[in-house]
Amino acid sequence: MQKSILERLDTRLDAIDEYEREPVPDSKRKGWKGFLGMYAGEHTAGTEFVIGPLFVAHGVAAYDLIWGLIVGNILAVLSWAFLCAPVAVKTKLTLYWQMKKICGDKLALIYNIVNALMFCFLAGSMIAVSATAVGLPFGIAMPSLGDWLPTSLGWILTVFLVGAVITVVAILGYDYVARFANIAFPWMILVFIAAALAVLPQLGVTSISDFWTVAQEKIWTGIPAEGQSKFTFWHVMFFAWFANMAMHIGMADMSILRFAEKWQHGFSSATGMFFGHFIAWMASGILTAAAAGAIAPGIIAYNSAGIAGAICVVIAGWTTANPTIYRAGLAFQSVTPDWKRWKVTLFTGLVTSIAACFPALVMKLLDFVALYGLVLMPMGAVIFLDVMVFKKMNLQSNFAEASGSDFNWAAGLTWFITLILCVFINFYMGIEIFFLGLPGWFIAVLLYIGLSIFYQRRQEAAVQSVAG
Repeated sequence: MQKSILERLDTRLDAIDEYEREPVPDSKRKGWKGFLGMYAGEHTAGTEFVIGPLFVAHGVAAYDLIWGLIVGNILAVLSWAFLCAPVAVKTKLTLYWQMKKICGDKLALIYNIVNALMFCFLAGSMIAVSATAVGLPFGIAMPSLGDWLPTSLGWILTVFLVGAVITVVAILGYDYVARFANIAFPWMILVFIAAALAVLPQLGVTSISDFWTVAQEKIWTGIPAEGQSKFTFWHVMFFAWFANMAMHIGMADMSILRFAEKWQHGFSSATGMFFGHFIAWMASGILTAAAAGAIAPGIIAYNSAGIAGAICVVIAGWTTANPTIYRAGLAFQSVTPDWKRWKVTLFTGLVTSIAACFPALVMKLLDFVALYGLVLMPMGAVIFLDVMVFKKMNLQSNFAEASGSDFNWAAGLTWFITLILCVFINFYMGIEIFFLGLPGWFIAVLLYIGLSIFYQRRQEAAVQSVAG
C-alpha cells in the first residue's frame, strides 16, 4: 500500500510541466494578474526585516534614504521592463536553456551551477529570516549581528522545518508560487505598515508634523553604529537598483517572465519595488529604532506587532524563498537533465536549508546581495546583446548552437574578464561593491561585442579556407 501511494505521488509530480526545456506555449502565457501579486509577494519579504535595519545600522540619513529609494527603485523597474522582459517574451525560455544556445554545454554548465548555488544561498537567507520567527515560541536563541555559525540544535531543526514547507510549494510549480504570493501579499504589507505606525508613538511621534523630526533624530540619524561603515544617498540608490541585479540585468527572471503575454508585464515589478523595497524597508527601519537595535527579524516584528508580526515574518520569508528555490531548481535542472524537475527542486531545497543554518547569510545580507548580483551580471549583458542586438549588427545569435561549439569563448572571456576588472576596480581604485554593477555592465557589453566580432570573423575565415 505504501509503495502504491509513493508511486502515485511520483506520477503526479512528474506530470507537473514547467516547460523547463522548451518555449512556453501560448496557451500558458499569463496576463498582469500572474505577475503583480508574485512580484509584490516576493519583494515584500522577510529579508526586508533585515535590509531596513541594516540601513539604520549604517547611518543612512532620512533624506538620503527616501530619495535613494525612490530613484533606485525606479531604475530597477526600468531594468526589468526594458532589459529582462523583452528577452524573456521573445525567447519564451528559461535563462538556463537560453544560455546553452549562446554559450554551449560546458560554459553553461559552469554558469548554471554558480547561478543555482547563488540562488540557494539567497533563498537560505530568507528561510533563516522565517526561522527567527518560528523559533520564538520555543525560546530558541536567535543569531546576533556577529554570528556566523549555527547557534543551537533548535535553530537547525527550525530552519529545516521552514525549508521543507517552502520546498514543497516550489515543487508544485510556478502557478502555486504565484498563487501563494497573491494570497499572502495584501496581508503582509498591511502588517508592515500597521506595525510601523504602532511603534511611532514610542519614538515620540504624536502627529504627522512630528514624523520628519523624529525620523532625522531617532531613526535615520546619519550616524552609523559602532563598527559599521557610513552609507550615503548613493549607497541607497545603487543598492535599491542592484539588490535584484541578478534578476533583471542578470536575466534570471527570464524564468518567470517567459510566461508573460507581452514585455510590458515587466513593469509589474513596480509592486515589489515600491511596496516592498520602499514601504517595507522604511517600516522595518522604524521598527528597529523602536526595538533599541534588535537585529533578528522575528524579534523585531514580534515586539512591534505581536503574533501577527511574527507570522508576517514567516510568510514573508516563504513568499520570497519560493520563487528563488524555483529559479535555483530550474538552474540545476539544466545541469542534471535526466532528473525530473521535482527531484531537482527537492535537492535544491536541501542545499538551501543547509545554507540557511549559517546566520552570516542574513547578517551580511547587503554584501551578499551585492556580490551575487555582480557575479551573474556579465552573462545578463551577454544574453541581452545576443537576443536583442546581434542580428541588427549582422552577428550570429546563439553562436554555440549554430557552430556546434560546447564553449563560446567570447561569452566565457566576457564573464571572466569583467569580474577580474571589477575586482581590480574594487581593490585598487577603492570603489565599493555596491557601485560596481554599472561600470561592470558596460565593460561586459564592450567585451562581448568585440570578442564576438573577433571569434565569429575567425570562424568565417576558417570555413572559407576549408571550402577553398
